[in-house]
Parts: sequence; structure tokens; C-alpha cells
Amino acid sequence: MDTALPLTGVGSAPRPSPAVRVSRDSRTGPIAANTVLAGTMTSLFGLSWDIQWHVDVGPDTFFTLSHLMLYSGSALAGIASLTMVLIATAAQRAGRSVDQFPGGKPVRVFGGVFRAPLGYLIAGTGAALFLLFGLLDLWWHSLYGFDAVLDSPPHIGLFLSISFTMVGSVIVFAAARDTRWGRAGVILSIPVLITFSPITTKAFDALPLPVEPDLVGNILFSTLLLIMGTLTIGRWSTALTTAATLGALQILLWWFSPWAAHVYADASGLPLRDNLGHNPPELPSEIPVFMLLAAAAITALLRLSRKRGWSGRIAPQIMGAGGGAVIGLSLPVQSALFGETGPTAAELLTMTAVGLVTGALAGYLAARLAVLLREHSTAPATKGR
Repeated sequence: MDTALPLTGVGSAPRPSPAVRVSRDSRTGPIAANTVLAGTMTSLFGLSWDIQWHVDVGPDTFFTLSHLMLYSGSALAGIASLTMVLIATAAQRAGRSVDQFPGGKPVRVFGGVFRAPLGYLIAGTGAALFLLFGLLDLWWHSLYGFDAVLDSPPHIGLFLSISFTMVGSVIVFAAARDTRWGRAGVILSIPVLITFSPITTKAFDALPLPVEPDLVGNILFSTLLLIMGTLTIGRWSTALTTAATLGALQILLWWFSPWAAHVYADASGLPLRDNLGHNPPELPSEIPVFMLLAAAAITALLRLSRKRGWSGRIAPQIMGAGGGAVIGLSLPVQSALFGETGPTAAELLTMTAVGLVTGALAGYLAARLAVLLREHSTAPATKGR
């Protein structure tokens, strides 16, 4: 797969794709896309609240407000996705082109019974799987009672399901990247996915690995998504803007998570744990703090690649290695800033090396995903559907 397209497109004025030209004045596209984004954001805040509840208060049952918030977000995204699938299907059956509906290339579902824009299909499938794993989680609670761990089998399934919905949200906005709301949506949806994706790597915590899986996941997904967003939108400032948005999201979660857990505990008449201390909020403190430095490194290497004429097959790996090394080096420093033991020189070298290797892999994958988003997320208007 050729990766020259994303690199050569960065910094130039994007040309509107046929599907976007048709839908530019339609309100349906941005309303549905923003509803999916609002659903994923709601799920993220609900999860951060739930994790903080476990840390500050203790085990819980299935029916809690944090769980309700988590499930409501997925339901909101699922309903919006289903609505767009039904609208596109109705348009096809009426003999109208479905290219007017942004959200990705239309896909035939169940042999053509439904016509679903790709992004909404993935987002809706994730929401449906979330419901199924939610039922499994309810059954799990009926067997074992209180929740004591984060990485139970139903939880990992729930995390993966929400991740699918978040991926669908990125695809939906990427398909409308030639509009202002599409570009803004990519920059908003990627930080949500950056925050959430490493959580799924906790499924590997029990393995005897030399490096904690969630640290590798942080490096991989953060670097991959920063580069992918930059190459998809095709603007120099994308990585820096995305990193700044991630920082703002981290600040909001930092305030919200303990506040919601403590208010809900008071309302429920439950005491906080005796040994809380002054530890930082659990989920927000795991978000890389120095992402702006990583974004600056990626942007600088991207500019250097254009200036030196590096091949599109090599430049993304170099960008990824640079950004990954910065994130890998910063994670032990971040842990020390948040109260853990300061890192040794060997630990810093190890995490930098892990960042270089993982970041290079992330850059390789990011360039190919950017090609898919730019070429295959938008349907050509020349073909009737």
C-alpha cells in the first residue's frame, strides 16, 4: 500500500470530496456525527467516574449512576448510528444516491437489506456488542456479586465494544474532513480514543512481560492516532491541536472523576476508604501529560521529511519513532511527578527504547490507516446507489 498520498497532502489546501460537496449544507450529517461523539464522551466520563469509585469508595453493584452514565453514552451513539443506517437505507430504496450522507463509504449489510455508511456501521456494531457484554456483566454480577477488579472478562468485552464505537466516530468525521465540522470532529474524537484505548491492554496484565502492557498501549495508541489524524486531515497543526485537546480533556476528567465519586458516595451514605491519601485521579493520571512535546516532535519530523524529500514509506516510521520516544521517556517522569518512586537511568533508557520501537510500529500503521481513511471512507459520487 502506497503511503505517499498522506505525506504529500499535508500542508496543502484539501479538495472537497464528492460526497462532502453533496452533504455540505445538510444538517443531518453533523447532528448525527456529533451525537455519536457525545455518546462516546459520555461513556468515557462514566468510565472515569466508575474507576474512581472503585478506588475511593470500593466495590459496587451493576446498578450504579456511573454504570448508567457509561451505558447511556453507548446507547446514545448506537441510536444515532442506527438512525443514519435507516436513513441511508430508505434513500437507497427510494432510488436516491446515498452519497449525500457523510459517515464513510456505504456498505451493503445482510445482502443489501441495509445500506450503512461505514463509520456508522462500526459505531453501531460497537454499541450493539456493548449491550451484549452488558448483559454478560449483569450475569457476572449475579454470580460473583460485587465488582472487585477492572479487568474481568465482561469488562474487557465492554471496553473493546466502546472502542469500536469510538473508532466509528473517527471514521465518520474523517469522511467529512473537507468541512470545518468534520476536521473539528476528528480533533475531538481522537483524544477520546487516545484516552480509552490503552485500557483494553489491561487484559494482558497477568502476563509476565518486561514492560507493563498499559504503558506500551499508551505509547502505541497515542503515537498512532496523532500521526493518523495529521495525515488524514492534511494540516501541519493537527497533531499539536489534538494534543492540546487531549490536555483539556485530561483536566476535565481530573476534576470530574473524584468530584462525582465523592458526591455520589455522600448521597448514597457510603464512606470513603480510610487510606486514600492525596493520590491523583486514577484514569486522568494515566493519560500522557507531555503529549504536546510528542506532537511537536512529530510535527517537526513531518516538516523535515517534506523538506528533505523522504520517502512516504519511511517518513511515518521516523515520525513515530520520534514521538514514541518522547512519550516513552515521559511516562516514568510523569509517574514520579504524581508521587511514585523516581525512575532510574536504566528505566528511562528502557522506556525510551520501547518508545522508539513501538512508535516506529505506530507510524507504520498510522500511515496505512490514513490512506484508508482518505481513500475509502468517502464514497465516489459518480456511482449510483
